[in-house]
Amino acid sequence: MFCNVVVGVDGSPASLAAAHWAAHEASRRGTGLAVVHAWRRHPHPAPYVPMDRTEHDWAEQTLRDAVDSVRVAHPGLRIVDRLVCDAPVAALVAAAEAELLVLGSLGMGRVSGFVMGSVSQRVVARSTWPVVLVRAGLTAAGEHLPAAHGVAPEETPETPYRAVVLGLDVQHPCDELIEFAFDAARRRGTALRVVHAFRTPPRPASDPSLVTPPAVPSAPVAGPEALAAGEHAVVAALRPWCEKYPTVPVTETVTAGRAATVLVHAARDAGLLVVGRRTSGGRLGAHTGPVAHAVLHHAACPVVVVPHV
Repeated sequence: MFCNVVVGVDGSPASLAAAHWAAHEASRRGTGLAVVHAWRRHPHPAPYVPMDRTEHDWAEQTLRDAVDSVRVAHPGLRIVDRLVCDAPVAALVAAAEAELLVLGSLGMGRVSGFVMGSVSQRVVARSTWPVVLVRAGLTAAGEHLPAAHGVAPEETPETPYRAVVLGLDVQHPCDELIEFAFDAARRRGTALRVVHAFRTPPRPASDPSLVTPPAVPSAPVAGPEALAAGEHAVVAALRPWCEKYPTVPVTETVTAGRAATVLVHAARDAGLLVVGRRTSGGRLGAHTGPVAHAVLHHAACPVVVVPHV
């Protein structure tokens, strides 16, 4: 059975939240779900393995618990389980060839926001397919707008989904990235909010020997030309996709500021944030990219990282 949604589980609450999010996504796509658990043999059993169990037994139990939990919540979903004896990063990158890989994030840290974990971070940097990171504690209700009269969204399927937010770089517009965002909004029957942030040069400094600097430096002001150019570029990049997805309501926001900061703020009440990761460029080796890295650590909603050239 072909499954174009794959989720990696490791027994943590974050991976269980990811498994249930992935099950919802598989249902939206009308496809199956593959649940993958990677494990490795060690010369001595890992400390988390009970004394009366082997590492293989513990790995099987971890996978079975996750699959059973998803099957109870999604009885009609086609699910396959895959137990892989390999390094987690290698196993998950290989599994991601099924078009969409979902991983768990450890939750919100006090300072840095999301705690991704080294495995998730390396998989995002190496995968050639879109990767979704889901924070611990996310439930189905979190994807929907608040229901009226305290009724849980899962009890009222007609409760609208929260909007999808797309971070768009007009200097490097990418078809795969834009189409993923439009398709995600269409499947959810919700709006797409497209956000483009641009940086403005600082104001020229006055001669410090002649002018006393202000106590609080003023923020640079975006000129009307820069704003208009950004708005024109966004509209031009989206035009063919708005025609292809006429049922998706689209709003555009163009503003001066740091892209990561603007996106995190825009996604505060979103159901999904979609960002890109360039797979080519001057940097050596696999990397996430500064904007994707920042939003993965700070955004409160699930984040999709779409690799592109």
